[in-house]
Amino acid sequence: MRYAVRNSFWTTGLVVLLGVVMTMLDTTIVNVALGTLARDFGTSLASVQWAATGYLLALSMTVPVTGWAVGRFGVRNVWLVSLVLFAGGSVLCAAAWSLGSLVVFRVVQGLGGGLLQPVGQMMLAQAAGKERMGRAMGLISVPAMLVPVLGPPLGGLIVQGPGWRWLFLVNVPVCAVALVAAVLLLPRAPRAGAPPLDVLGLALLSPGLAALVYGLAEVGNGASVLHPAVWLGAALVAVFAVRSLRGGSLIDLRLFGDRTFSAAVAALVCYGAAMIGFTLLVPLYSQLAQGGTVLEAGLLLAPMGIGAAITMPLAGRLTDNRGPRGVAAGGVLLAVAGVMAFVLLGGGIVPMFVLGLGHGLVATSMTAAAYRTLEPAAIPAATTLSTITLRISSSFGVAVAAVLLQLSTASGTGQPFTFPFWVVIGLLALSLPPIGLIGSGTWRRSSSAPA
Repeated sequence: MRYAVRNSFWTTGLVVLLGVVMTMLDTTIVNVALGTLARDFGTSLASVQWAATGYLLALSMTVPVTGWAVGRFGVRNVWLVSLVLFAGGSVLCAAAWSLGSLVVFRVVQGLGGGLLQPVGQMMLAQAAGKERMGRAMGLISVPAMLVPVLGPPLGGLIVQGPGWRWLFLVNVPVCAVALVAAVLLLPRAPRAGAPPLDVLGLALLSPGLAALVYGLAEVGNGASVLHPAVWLGAALVAVFAVRSLRGGSLIDLRLFGDRTFSAAVAALVCYGAAMIGFTLLVPLYSQLAQGGTVLEAGLLLAPMGIGAAITMPLAGRLTDNRGPRGVAAGGVLLAVAGVMAFVLLGGGIVPMFVLGLGHGLVATSMTAAAYRTLEPAAIPAATTLSTITLRISSSFGVAVAAVLLQLSTASGTGQPFTFPFWVVIGLLALSLPPIGLIGSGTWRRSSSAPA
């Protein structure tokens, strides 16, 4: 029995990583080809940016339906369909003949990709159980940390070599392997059942989420905070929230009544907004303040990825054995120390490495903590809800960092990056109070738990 549980966990982890890494890679790898795409299609850089924006908006719009689809069709079937959709979208993108066709095909690709990450997290959480939740989240967090570092250099090599169409064609063999692995290794679990699709809730939340993400991106690009998309998206999401609390069935917001779940998500919101803002500021700081090249700016993030890759597996085991609170708090303190050293020393590899060590501890332990007190049946809804919340907070973090940098630059101060960096430190510190609300005990082990 113990071998079967362990085997199920690691085989599910292999299947999930094969699928998730592609969607994460496609959020960054295409960005380096935007100039080439603009030239080949004879259009402006602003127009071709929709090849990236369309993909991100499709990712956001798909997430709300994840929990319902898993309950209705089964997690294995949803995973397989998502892989096929993502692979098909990749082939179509490689065959694009105009900017319009590329944007449409990127949306198709994003619809599949938007399901893969939350569904993969669900499968891994369910296979791990409470006894292995920390290690499960550590496993899925590794590509999330390494892909943003490796994506741009890999994209550059492909564009300079075989050409931009291979940015999409490289997904096809990986998808094929992931499909075969999923068919052979994923068990056929019974469907949990789902109520009828809440069409009105979906009509409110998906467009609202897309509008909010798009509006925040525009604010980060210099638009006014009064951008209509921000307020339209916020209004639609707010109406959805009120309706859900009164019994809407698409996503149950009453999960926030669980103290551990809500505290973990709140900590991740503050921490995630700070980190995404910091990773936006660092390459700009390298280029504008220090005169570095684009490659040097990208490589400055590498020590953070290395540090995180070291501590993520360790964080998983510590979380499983000692609980998430101390692991996460220690990680935040390391992250604060790393950012402060970066600011005071004017950059450097060592501060980025220290920040990465802290990041690996926080990302793994807090993601695992979000599932700690939930029953297995609540995992799909919790994954959907936390994914939506974190996607909004990431967009908010990018917008805040960009706006603060613009304001600091316009004020004429000699060091426009200083204030935005200190705001990042403040956001990191804000994650500590909710972390303190999480219980410090170890996971409850059942008699059948693996050793």
